[in-house]
Amino acid sequence: MFLFLTVVQAIVAAALVGVILMQRSEGGGLGIGGSPSGMLSARGAADFLTRSTKWLAVLFVVLSIALAAVAVDTTGSDSIESTLDRTVAPAAPADPQGPATTGEEAVPSDDPLADVTQ
Repeated sequence: MFLFLTVVQAIVAAALVGVILMQRSEGGGLGIGGSPSGMLSARGAADFLTRSTKWLAVLFVVLSIALAAVAVDTTGSDSIESTLDRTVAPAAPADPQGPATTGEEAVPSDDPLADVTQ
């Protein structure tokens, strides 16, 4: 269902872009012309494109709300997790005396930010 609504949403979005681009703007735009009578007159085309834009925009918003509702239902969780995952094992405790207990000399690190206490 989610995939179907997503495809329909993409088609509606492409149609909405196309209808908006066909409308005559203040500077001329990509407005369509035609015969001076009927639906292909400038006034009839403008009315048709205006109504088409309105209904495509309404359909786009309704589909967006429906997609959001379907996405919430598919996640299955109605509450927000605010706790950390505590199932991770803790790290091994650090050796408080460091490498000096092994009887060997500590090798200096190449990292200038390493905490070396000698």
